[in-house]
Amino acid sequence: MAPALNFDVLFAGVAVRDFPRAQAWYERFFGRGADVVAHEHEQMWRITDGGWLYIVRDVAHAGNAIVGMAVPDIDAAIATLVDRGIAPGPITMEGDAGRKAVAVDPDGNSVALIEVPGDS
Repeated sequence: MAPALNFDVLFAGVAVRDFPRAQAWYERFFGRGADVVAHEHEQMWRITDGGWLYIVRDVAHAGNAIVGMAVPDIDAAIATLVDRGIAPGPITMEGDAGRKAVAVDPDGNSVALIEVPGDS
């Protein structure tokens, strides 16, 4: 068997139709502007040392992304999003211990917050 590939960074892409509308939504979601502006239709937010989420105007693929991000306290994260005008769906159980809530951006892309106790 061939050796495993090694990766340093993950870029998760989210295709959107209306870039200014999506940009405003993700700025509210993250509580800040993008960390990198690649060009007028692509921006990136650094989520962790090696993890980035980017939005890009791509009408043909918009609305089909499924992104999940682990948070240490889902209740606090949801409260923060609600304060920013984003209302995730209800918290559901994932497996035996995890909890998950999904926010949906203006294009219908799913952005899940996931809390797994003891996994920080």
